[in-house]
Amino acid sequence: MSDEISAAQPERLRMDVDVVCVGFGPAMGGFLTTLSRELVDENGMPRIESKVAPGMPLQVICYERADDVGFGVSGVVTRARAIRQSFPERELTAEIPFATAVGKEQLLYLLDPWGASRRSRLLRTADAMIRGMAKVLPYADHALRLPWIPPFLRKHDGLLLAIGQFNQWVASQVMASGAVQIWPATPVDKPIIEQNRVQGVVLVDQGTDKAGNPDANYMPGMEIRAGLTVVGDGPVGPVGRALDEHFGLPEGHSRTEWALGMKVVVDLPETCTLEPGTVIHTFGFPEPEIFGFLYVYKERVASAGIFVPSWFDNPARTAYRYLQYWMMHPALWKHLQGGTLRSFGAKTLFESGRRGEPWLVGHGYARIGEGSGSTNVLTGSGVDEAWVTGAQLAEAVVELLQRGEPFTQENLEQAYVRRRRASWVETEGRVAEKSRDGFTRGVVAGLIGMALTGFSKGMLHVPGRHKPPALRLRSLEEFYRTKLSPEEIEAVRKECAAKAQPIHDALMEKIGWPPIPYDGKLLVSHQDALLIGGKVQAPAGYRDHVIFLRRNLCENCRTKVCVEMCSGQAIMPGEDGGAPVFDREKCLHCGACAWNCTQADPDNPEYGNIRFLAGAGGLHSAEN
Repeated sequence: MSDEISAAQPERLRMDVDVVCVGFGPAMGGFLTTLSRELVDENGMPRIESKVAPGMPLQVICYERADDVGFGVSGVVTRARAIRQSFPERELTAEIPFATAVGKEQLLYLLDPWGASRRSRLLRTADAMIRGMAKVLPYADHALRLPWIPPFLRKHDGLLLAIGQFNQWVASQVMASGAVQIWPATPVDKPIIEQNRVQGVVLVDQGTDKAGNPDANYMPGMEIRAGLTVVGDGPVGPVGRALDEHFGLPEGHSRTEWALGMKVVVDLPETCTLEPGTVIHTFGFPEPEIFGFLYVYKERVASAGIFVPSWFDNPARTAYRYLQYWMMHPALWKHLQGGTLRSFGAKTLFESGRRGEPWLVGHGYARIGEGSGSTNVLTGSGVDEAWVTGAQLAEAVVELLQRGEPFTQENLEQAYVRRRRASWVETEGRVAEKSRDGFTRGVVAGLIGMALTGFSKGMLHVPGRHKPPALRLRSLEEFYRTKLSPEEIEAVRKECAAKAQPIHDALMEKIGWPPIPYDGKLLVSHQDALLIGGKVQAPAGYRDHVIFLRRNLCENCRTKVCVEMCSGQAIMPGEDGGAPVFDREKCLHCGACAWNCTQADPDNPEYGNIRFLAGAGGLHSAEN
């Protein structure tokens, strides 16, 4: 770029606020709900005066990457203890769209009706015994209904929520207070770190090409300077990751356990007899490592989906194809057949829980929500836990402001971390901390480990060591060695490379999975799901947010899990099997590529060769 053009570029603008917030989800909802109630009195006068705008109320602003605060992704079942406590006088099921009281709960072990899944000898023996005793067991439609749900898994007094609708409702309550601002469609690029103090954030540059170079209408992202930066940008958020890279993690903590949650919202057929409030949990199919859920809301609407965890060793781990097979299982298809797709989406879930907790506070910043390690990995719950962490931080912020104390690491430790350590989130998180270690040894060991942990309240567990994908995932030849020869796999690989297609569909059909009987309503192609139910958009003028750091590593990779796992087929094979190509017009912003890469970053082996940066666009559906 010439000096003349560079000199003509606009300067980066600056704005000063008291508190800047990154990401709007349940944690930030808890923070802003609690904080906004303390900022002005019943007459609208400030209770706490702003330091950057004397005479005005505290200046609080929240930036959200998605184009709307309601474009979150998740069907949720939660006990909602903290959420209800924040709204004691409100009837949430009457006010929040889709919110439904939990009624009946079922736990199903799904057997394989087609004999195509990869099951251990022990599981095959157990399946044969269940089928042999079908007349005396609660067995039907290739599924065993467990007669009892462990107490630590029950949500019998809880709520079913659509997280998009819930976020939208919470945001409307917060904005109505007039005490804070929420800005969607405003991705945050990175934190401002000066002398190990976080001084605020920088917004993403606009008017760039896909490589991030200034283009027509270039505008550098604004600097937002603040006394406190609240980070709630989720498990793969760029600000949280930047803090991890700069400050490191507490000793003994790691962030190597993940899952991809993929789901659909469905208009159930008239023939479906499931009552609103029904919750069905499943495990065992389409692969033993994959868990599933079906939540029935009011007005014959359901949320259905699966979780594909990082300990699932298949390098061709396609979540979308597995989701379709899960829906087609006879025990579920009898409820779903004839239904219509309303919405489709996916998101990364942080499965390290308490053990993946980063530094919660530092000079000028605090972290809340899923990215702060609040998820309970034993009970599989995170929304209420995230909400609590936000509410606790808000109480701490008010306490410090009223005392006139700065947001130093020491003060935030005393005011926020102390509250968190004394709460049920900490107590239950420590119980759950090692509950899933057994899955590194296999599914049966994992299930036994969860049971031991749950019933012993954390005193017992099955030990295991979680590893990043580069150390865990095997080659296609190793994974399919009992079903396909290396020559057969190579032939499939070459055929798919010639067509620039992922390899998963061809491999699955070759080992016995049936073709998907597309019906144009619920069983649709991956691309049709994006068009019909995903509603994905990506505005121009921003850089690509998925970056392949070292292309030579991509070119030498023979598994390319990023291609196989991509939730929207936004990452596809490159020419002649080279480095993958990225199309942000299809990206759901699930972030799965960042933790599925098998090519370790030489500078940081716990990370892969892919960086998931701040970006605009993504899903456009409040039903998720």
